[in-house]
Amino acid sequence: MLAVFLKTLPFFGLIGLGWLAARTRFFPQEAAAWLTKFVFYFALSAMLFRFAAGLDLAALFDGRFVLAYLGGSLAVWLIGMAAARARRLPLAEAAMEAQCCMIGNTGFLGVPMLVVLLGDRAIGPVLMVLTIDSLVFATLITLIIHAARQNGPRLASLIPIGRGIAANPMILSMLAGLAWAQMRLPLPGPFDEFLALLGGAATPGALFAIGASLAGRRIGRLAVSAWLSGAKLVLHPLAVGLAAWALGVEPFAAGVMVAAAALPVAGNVYILAQHFGIAQQRVSAAILMSTALGIVTIPLVMLLIGQA
Repeated sequence: MLAVFLKTLPFFGLIGLGWLAARTRFFPQEAAAWLTKFVFYFALSAMLFRFAAGLDLAALFDGRFVLAYLGGSLAVWLIGMAAARARRLPLAEAAMEAQCCMIGNTGFLGVPMLVVLLGDRAIGPVLMVLTIDSLVFATLITLIIHAARQNGPRLASLIPIGRGIAANPMILSMLAGLAWAQMRLPLPGPFDEFLALLGGAATPGALFAIGASLAGRRIGRLAVSAWLSGAKLVLHPLAVGLAAWALGVEPFAAGVMVAAAALPVAGNVYILAQHFGIAQQRVSAAILMSTALGIVTIPLVMLLIGQA
């Protein structure tokens, strides 16, 4: 356990450094926002393109993997929705809490950390998780919120969803990289070095930006925050792990899936909450608590995966 903890510690150390820099106001929130934009649009996109350009699309797609992750994640999403509705929350708020229960920080934390810890074989499964989260569940919550506000689903609700997907640099960079891979073209040396240099900034930049973004968050309504964090850190990896076992997913890919599911609540859930004006404080608190608890839970999950 200590060895696994020490391997993950540098990643959380960078998050802590970002938090400290922002907390002491040495690194203002405006700077954190611009750093996040740099990572999101440039560094992480370069990393994802380079990863995807080296993949075999036919080998990447695994129907059992997709079904296991979708099934386990949807089960947790429905549990989160039911728990919120049992507290008599409106549909849109319940959907936002359900989103907290199963959308992990795969882009900013999972891609950099899991590929380093688990090796290049983890690239394909991590990108599959990121794609499913971005395409399926981001679409689902947007449809639900629009339907709740318009007293029913409307075709016009699909327009902002399409725009959001088309403007998402992570999705675009992965698709572009896979298209390049399908053409079976090698990356020219200078271009490959450019992508490696720019993508190399993604890991420290993303982790520092996560920490800086946490500095302004507060934990309120402790019981709700603890439930959402527990669902994300414990229930979600358990559900996808059981689904992967039931469907016979290849062991290494299943382990990557479980590790990705064990990541803390993603910052883009807060972006959605802020955009729609729904449950911002609860989402913010869940991100802060799950990230703090992840220092302990993620090494534990990694240890269990290694022993499986």
